[in-house]
Amino acid sequence: MKLGLHINRFQWEAGPERFGPTLAAMAQAAEDAGFDTIAVADHVWQHPILGGTEGPSLECYSTLAFLAAHTQRVNLVALATPVSYRYPGMLVKTVTTLDVLSGGRAWLGIGTGDYEEEAHGLGLPYPPQRQRFDMLEETLQICLRMWSGESGDQEPYQGEHYQLARPLNLPQSLSRPHPPILIAGDGERRTLPLVARYGDACSLRPTPDVPRKLDVLRHHCEEAGRDYDAIEKTSVWLFDPGENGEKAGELIERMRWLAEMGIEKVLAWVEGADRITPIEVMGRTVIPAVADL
Repeated sequence: MKLGLHINRFQWEAGPERFGPTLAAMAQAAEDAGFDTIAVADHVWQHPILGGTEGPSLECYSTLAFLAAHTQRVNLVALATPVSYRYPGMLVKTVTTLDVLSGGRAWLGIGTGDYEEEAHGLGLPYPPQRQRFDMLEETLQICLRMWSGESGDQEPYQGEHYQLARPLNLPQSLSRPHPPILIAGDGERRTLPLVARYGDACSLRPTPDVPRKLDVLRHHCEEAGRDYDAIEKTSVWLFDPGENGEKAGELIERMRWLAEMGIEKVLAWVEGADRITPIEVMGRTVIPAVADL
């Protein structure tokens, strides 16, 4: 099992004037600890489950670009971009730029979104969910078209929601055939079929229902002619290893439980990560212990 560091909360002991140095230190510590990925939440307001709208929240892709400049190895992904917030052509250009400047380490993390209040608060589009799913499928088609060949499939794209006269993409991504695509959510009727047709990774809620969700995904892969085993199965978990690793055993057992259900990577929201010590503790205690799960 691989672990990623998920940065989704910015109520840090250091104020905004220290956010840059804090992020740089977290990124370096995560690489040194052996984390595989750094994920950043793509929200413009802090989510209610993480402290409420009045908490600080950094823009995702600016943050990922900053992290790219302070790392050498880890993959970089938004978890996850709400499809209605960014036009597909610009989203492909943004992720491609991140991929090129990071030396081929960018992923596309995308979903339908789940925070209507922030969208309305800042005037961002947030149509009904059925429409957002239709927009998500068109966006995925556009992404794959723009990431094909040396400069993208430049034939016009005519969808219900998006029309691109010339889907040119230069420079092309360094990741070939394209930056891996993680599709967030575990809905059986719309999301998992999209994963089977377009995704390289899924993101499932860490519940006892994971095996059934993966069975559904396997069925959709068979229908789509996709290799089920080629899709990385991920989830998110809150980690508190303790100041000296005293809670590491409990976390390792939780990771074993997820691995036995089929999860291959866990994106870890590490309590107190801005203090760096919890990241270092994870590197000493949890990451080596779960590597062979």
